[in-house]
Amino acid sequence: MIKWVAAVIGYSFLRFPGAILGFVIGGFLEFLSKNTIQIRTSSFAIKPETFQLNLLALSALIIKADGKVQKKELDFVRSFFIGQYGKERADSIFKTFNTQIKNETQHLEQLTQVFVQQTAYETRLQILHFLFGIANADGNISDLELQKLLQVASGMRLRLPDFESIKAMFVKNTDNAYKILEIDSNASEDEIKGAYRKMAKKYHPDKLRGQDPAMIKGAEEKFREVQKAYETLMRQKNN
Repeated sequence: MIKWVAAVIGYSFLRFPGAILGFVIGGFLEFLSKNTIQIRTSSFAIKPETFQLNLLALSALIIKADGKVQKKELDFVRSFFIGQYGKERADSIFKTFNTQIKNETQHLEQLTQVFVQQTAYETRLQILHFLFGIANADGNISDLELQKLLQVASGMRLRLPDFESIKAMFVKNTDNAYKILEIDSNASEDEIKGAYRKMAKKYHPDKLRGQDPAMIKGAEEKFREVQKAYETLMRQKNN
């Protein structure tokens, strides 16, 4: 379509030679337009196997972050993969990882870059939530694990308030509810309600419709935490 419009414009200025020139230039612009659209629409089309293997590789980095490989953390990851993908598929993922990837040096920057380029921001939030779950599987998240999780969040280009919000769901403090909703401890009732609407929208499972089922589960868990934080703060305000 573009090349024909360009041809008409070219003809109006330079007659037949202008029409030919316009057709050629328009065809080139049309080619660029189509390829730009293809790149944009395929940027979030990560292959399931790539997603699962990279997720497992990130899991391994978190498990080894504190220099100790805890059985509870290994069991958490295996249970998660079986629960989300079924035993047969989970066994296949672990087999591929153990035979092709495990002995290779895993670079955090490369792993996170894959997710930045091929998944939506909401999906990367769920990945961070899952990795926090691994670190917390033994009942405690060490400083070394927190440092590694922060590196992962940075590599996946997640906002610091989002990191702190997810962290507050696992590392308990008196101001956790405020951190989960990403607001100050002196926030008004209206600010709390506004923050709740914003966070509920961000973490609503429908945002990940059609995405990896494992990430949808994480969204559901965070959605419940957001609701719980909101209810806690509203009770405090009304007492």
